[in-house]
Amino acid sequence: MKISVIGAGTIGAAIARELCARADEVDQVQVCDTRSRALQALHDTVSSRTLRSFQVDARDTNVLSQILRGSDCVISCVPPELNPGLARLCLNAGVNFCDLGGNDSIVQKELALSDEAREKSVWIVPNCGLAPGLLNVLCMHGIEQFDKPKAAYLRVGDVPLEPQEPFNFRISWSAERILDDYTNPAQHIRDGRVVKVDALTGTETIGFGEEPFRDMEAFCTQGGLSTLTESLEGKVETLDHKTIRWPGHAHQMRFVIGLGLGEDRKIGVRTHLTYRDVLVRRMRDRLGGDYADAVLMRVVIHGMKDGREQSLVYEMIERYDEETSQTAMMRATAIPTVVVARLVSERGYVSGGGADVPENVVPHDVYMEKVSERGLDIREEWHEGHVDVAGQPSLQKA
Repeated sequence: MKISVIGAGTIGAAIARELCARADEVDQVQVCDTRSRALQALHDTVSSRTLRSFQVDARDTNVLSQILRGSDCVISCVPPELNPGLARLCLNAGVNFCDLGGNDSIVQKELALSDEAREKSVWIVPNCGLAPGLLNVLCMHGIEQFDKPKAAYLRVGDVPLEPQEPFNFRISWSAERILDDYTNPAQHIRDGRVVKVDALTGTETIGFGEEPFRDMEAFCTQGGLSTLTESLEGKVETLDHKTIRWPGHAHQMRFVIGLGLGEDRKIGVRTHLTYRDVLVRRMRDRLGGDYADAVLMRVVIHGMKDGREQSLVYEMIERYDEETSQTAMMRATAIPTVVVARLVSERGYVSGGGADVPENVVPHDVYMEKVSERGLDIREEWHEGHVDVAGQPSLQKA
């Protein structure tokens, strides 16, 4: 099997390392990036006969098409706006395509290729990372366990292990995406219908059983659900998603956004820069860089099962790996993405073709088994009655 990765940044490199870690599963891993330093850094940290790298711009479709030819799947880890073009390139070449998604309007452009992809028996699967991605599959898998599901509450977030005032936050991936999540309304389901909820609202205290995560906060943000809200409208009474951070972060960001620093409006006539451009640059400078982190996730599903009201709880706490210097966010994004890429490429797991999100494509039981095998410790437990998503249920490994 040959899998190609476009982009050798933080997440792309993590995906390449995850693929190379199991040479018995993947015969060749190709990584493409326009930056020679990024490719060299990857080779410095990955010693594998399966790894090959190519210095090429993701926009150079002529060269890229030659490199990707013969791949069983291509994984995109470049800015979202490039994904529709790359999906089209892979479709024309008859190659499966996965990406990390995150931008709903761009994802819709990819999903519009479904008919063509079905005709060519090719899969185009956006939203393969953590959220959207793993979070969505867990939600749908949980809902399937109930005779009559009623509500789904989703909480997830990446937090630094050593928070620093005033923001108690670091950027794990993209400052632009953070601002999108913090300034655009979220879509939830209430009383069975989709509603819009302002970002940075609905702050709640949420606790996890391990120190130092007993008193965190969660609040509404745009990102994480993508097409899940549309899929579950009319099927559950409530769908509620919030992002987990250290206490006080939402208040600080409401202050910054309230000053207008997130607006896509030019500062003045003598510059092309917007207030948002400046804020993005300052966030990268002050909140970027390497740091030790943890990914916290909890999914709670309520409903009727076997004639009784029950709750199903999934929980994950992933910490920074000091031995490999891999962040929790790297692993929590790379592992689900690799699992999807493998499942759509191997015979016997996913048949046909089309363009759709992972929760509608991959077999949920197999997906969860593979994610667990690769090292993500997702614990689950059933409870009688109603469980508060913000509480601290004592979970045992499933």
